[in-house]
Amino acid sequence: MGNSFKSAQFLMEARMSRAAYGSAEDCLDLGVAYSCGTGDLPIDLVEAHKWFNLAALRGSEEGQSMRAEIAEEMTARQIAEAQRQARALIASHQARAA
Repeated sequence: MGNSFKSAQFLMEARMSRAAYGSAEDCLDLGVAYSCGTGDLPIDLVEAHKWFNLAALRGSEEGQSMRAEIAEEMTARQIAEAQRQARALIASHQARAA
């Protein structure tokens, strides 16, 4: 059981790293994982919205759809926080690239 958890954790960390640097598919996968609680992640709608938003910004139509769907279950404050986190992630990676 411990190895299963460590494997899932490693896969999620690797996916986050790839997603943060531009993969729409990995962003979408993280959004799904956070919205459903897969891979031993807690369900976190703010994180899910953030990753769906990043997928959408990278051209994923499915990311756009999932972002809109999950937003129906969120408060305006939660959506604003998810958007803030997405902007911060983008800005931090742009600063590193400069």
